[in-house]
Amino acid sequence: MTKTLADLIEDVLPQTQCSKCGYPACRPYAEAVAIGSAAINQCPPGGIEGVRRIAALTGHAVIPINPANGFERGRPVAFIDEQLCIGCTLCIQACPVDAILGAAKQMHTILPSLCTGCDLCVAPCPVDCIVMFPVTGDATGWDGWTQAQADAARERHDFRTRRLERERLENDARLAAKAIAKLRAVNDEAANTAQELAEKERKRAIIAAAIERARAKAATPPAED
Repeated sequence: MTKTLADLIEDVLPQTQCSKCGYPACRPYAEAVAIGSAAINQCPPGGIEGVRRIAALTGHAVIPINPANGFERGRPVAFIDEQLCIGCTLCIQACPVDAILGAAKQMHTILPSLCTGCDLCVAPCPVDCIVMFPVTGDATGWDGWTQAQADAARERHDFRTRRLERERLENDARLAAKAIAKLRAVNDEAANTAQELAEKERKRAIIAAAIERARAKAATPPAED
């Protein structure tokens, strides 16, 4: 299969999924660069080497990383102070590559080998128990990150995206089934007086509106992570 320019650009991104480029993930940024709506220097994790790789694909001149997006640095790894963690799961929800283990009201921990150093888990933490430790020394950008690590991070991000979409669809299906069952129950209710009939119709209208909202939601494509 012939790859598009967006495909080729995505292939040379570090796949940290950090959103520092101004887009929610590496793929949307690659698509924006391909159509010319984003510059080639908006990916700090890729550093100047990443800019060179994109420039080679697009024919643009190599330019420094835009400081508005951040700065090239050594790759960090997140660390959770387990004594402070309250088990809120906000960091788990924020992690784009499923590098955090834990459950509600239980201590969380980072899997260092999976962490891309995206920083996205830091801001949501309500108790400031997450810190970022540099692990690559003086090696920055692609010098501190391998293609194998990028490929693995991309695979985990894509798997997480598919999992979240599957869970969303399953939850929507459960809610729809409950609404239909509730509507049937209301339809079976006796209504012997005008007041009872009005109350029955009120319930029917509420449930019907909820079902219609669910149908509209299901027809709307989900926003990309």
